[in-house]
Amino acid sequence: METEEQKLDKTERLDRFLAGVERRAFRMAIIAVRDGDDALDIVQEAMLSFVKGYRQRPDEEWAPLFHKVLQSRITDSVRRNAIRNRFRIWFGFKGAGGEDDDRDPIQEFPDTGSADQSVILENRDFSAALDNALRTLPLRQRQAFMLRFLEELDVAQTARAMGCSEGSVKTHTSRAMHTLRELLEEFEP
Repeated sequence: METEEQKLDKTERLDRFLAGVERRAFRMAIIAVRDGDDALDIVQEAMLSFVKGYRQRPDEEWAPLFHKVLQSRITDSVRRNAIRNRFRIWFGFKGAGGEDDDRDPIQEFPDTGSADQSVILENRDFSAALDNALRTLPLRQRQAFMLRFLEELDVAQTARAMGCSEGSVKTHTSRAMHTLRELLEEFEP
């Protein structure tokens, strides 16, 4: 049985973990759904579900478990939107968004790591190109790539997060890398 001090310490560690993954989780969600409000909802729902279901698990299990919940929420949202869009098209409705639907909130955050404006512009150009390239990938390839390289999960953790075999993770990652290399070849040194 945990003491009150151990529970408090675990709560603090959980808060730090969630604060640490929040921004990257938001980026994953926004790349998948292309809407800042929906992405924020997905991340909040994933965090809430994770805390409810997995807060008592050992700390080292948190990353793959959180990403499994997050990827599940993203997949559900993408499927829901696809169904909604089919009905909209079927009934002749168009999107309700305005001019700024393609606005990327990630790009609005200032880059404070470099004072050189040319480096900042190059980073923004690459970041925008990477986000666009990631959007072209099939969902499972995008998930595998982002979990492996942005979240730095190993193959086994990624497999657990995606609910598939390690071989599938390797295949999806390899295909994603091949496609991204082709799409981003202009940025190669």
